[in-house]
Amino acid sequence: MTFQGVHNNAIDAKGRASIPAKFREVLADAYGDEQLVVTQQKGGLVAYPVPEWQRIVDNVQKMDPGPMREAINLSLLTPASPCSFDKQGRIQISKSLREYAGLEEVREVVVVGSFNKIQLWNRVKHEEIMRTAEALVNEDPQTLYDLGF
Repeated sequence: MTFQGVHNNAIDAKGRASIPAKFREVLADAYGDEQLVVTQQKGGLVAYPVPEWQRIVDNVQKMDPGPMREAINLSLLTPASPCSFDKQGRIQISKSLREYAGLEEVREVVVVGSFNKIQLWNRVKHEEIMRTAEALVNEDPQTLYDLGF
């Protein structure tokens, strides 16, 4: 089971973001848990099921000590925050993560299923990311053909 789909959802003034019920079902069915770990990446936020997050942490810990390991730790692992769902299916996103993703002053979050993770974007940033992705895909029609599109 994977997370799939794009949803325009609410984020309230307290930083509680609504996560689609379909994603919560995948989380419960595939991972037996209803907790996510949210971190920052590429100008947005990424929410991982706890087992997926632990796999990433384990992989980083296996890296040889050095500048790249330290950079990954500081930029991706350190800002991470565990999040549980409230009764309305929302997760509380920390102020620092909301500021990073441009979600502090908006009331809408784009929630995107992406295989084993959930992305959360500011609408404007998501539109920008989509334009870039579509341009890249259009540059290589053979890959689409090879994949069966």
